This record gives sequence, C-alpha cells and structure tokens, in this order.
Amino acid sequence: MDEGILEKRAIRLDERAASRDDAIRRCGGVLVEIGAVDPAYVGTMLAREQSISTYVGEGVAIPHGTLEGKSAVRRDALAVVRFPETVDWDGNPVTVCVAIAAQGDGHVDILAELAEILMDEDRAEALRGATDPDEVLQILKGT
Repeated sequence: MDEGILEKRAIRLDERAASRDDAIRRCGGVLVEIGAVDPAYVGTMLAREQSISTYVGEGVAIPHGTLEGKSAVRRDALAVVRFPETVDWDGNPVTVCVAIAAQGDGHVDILAELAEILMDEDRAEALRGATDPDEVLQILKGT
C-alpha cells in the first residue's frame, strides 16, 4: 500500500461510536483533521452509506464518499479507525473502519489491497486487534 496515503496520525485505535453514522462521522472527522478533505466530504460519506453499505466483512467497513464528494477531497488519504467495543453496522459488528478519500480512481487499488488483507484470516484478525499505529502500518504494508 502506498506509504503516503496512510499517515500515522490518521490511525486511531481506541475510538467509541454509538451508531454506524456516528462511526462514519468519526472517520470523516479524522480525514478532515489531517487536511485530506473538506468538512462537506463527511456528509457525502453518510449519503453513500444510505445508498449502499460499506461493510465488507470480517468486522471491517470502508466508509467513503459519493462521486459528488470527490470535489471535497484535497488529496488521496486513508484513515484507520478502530472501535474495540464494535459498532452495529446494519446488524454486523464492525471493529475497524478504513475510511477512504480519493480524487480519482486510486481507491480501486486500495479496495483491492484491503480485500487481500481481509481474505487472509490472520491479517484480518491482526488488523481488528491492533493497538499500535506502527502495527497497523505493518499489516497494511504486508510486512
């Protein structure tokens, strides 16, 4: 995974969320905090979730904005947000959200890499249980 797309400061491993939408707002907030997106992007992340679930299995969701939201993206970035107490995502327990901000089609490659990680039970479990940002970076880089 491209090292520049996930900064250590965009990894939050001990968050709490009362609901799916609260979790999405928290993820979007991290993207705003690191300067990757304008605040308007968070609304498009919520709109995307209304049209199609971003839950991908193995306790992981990948919230991202709609096509219209691309104009609010300043630069491609990821945020990894872990909810140790899980969040109910339309009946599925989610522990990790990988929020995506992409101006072009860069997110397609990111999704493919995430799919590989999730298909590897050990890496998926390690991601759900990670408590250190460096650990997350290692898992996502496949080292």
